Amino acid sequence: MSITMYQASVPVFLKMLANLSDILAKAARHAEERKIDPAVLLGTRLFPDMFPLVRQVQIAADFAKGAGARLAGVEVPAFPDTETSFAELQDRLGKTRAFLSSLTAEQIDGSEERPITIKGHGMEFHFKGQEYLTTFAIPNFYFHMTTAYAILRANGLDLGKKDFVGPV
Repeated sequence: MSITMYQASVPVFLKMLANLSDILAKAARHAEERKIDPAVLLGTRLFPDMFPLVRQVQIAADFAKGAGARLAGVEVPAFPDTETSFAELQDRLGKTRAFLSSLTAEQIDGSEERPITIKGHGMEFHFKGQEYLTTFAIPNFYFHMTTAYAILRANGLDLGKKDFVGPV
């Protein structure tokens, strides 16, 4: 039995976004308990030329909702990048999860050959659905999710692999 495009996308994004939400909740508690200004954690980068935590979370959410929308053949919801707090990031993750939950297997299954064009940074990228999901959307999603995790772990949060992977 093979895996469907829906199974390889929406449930994966939903689970990992829930894990990211839990990680951010831990980060908010960590900041409060240790009297750390949350803005310090939200603005932290792994390296000066990398995006800060807040942007890593925004981009992870964008890749999840973008992949779901493009594979389903619907418009990608636009969320302005205005979050400045853990609560606002939680709202963004909640909106992203609600959108993904509204997509059905019928909309996404069969999208393996769907043409997908991504425009950004003055360039265009052309994919077929399966290639887009497996070589672009999922790797980028995990890169930004992992970077958010690493920023918080490097700043003393008691996080482990179970926090990242979540319950199995």
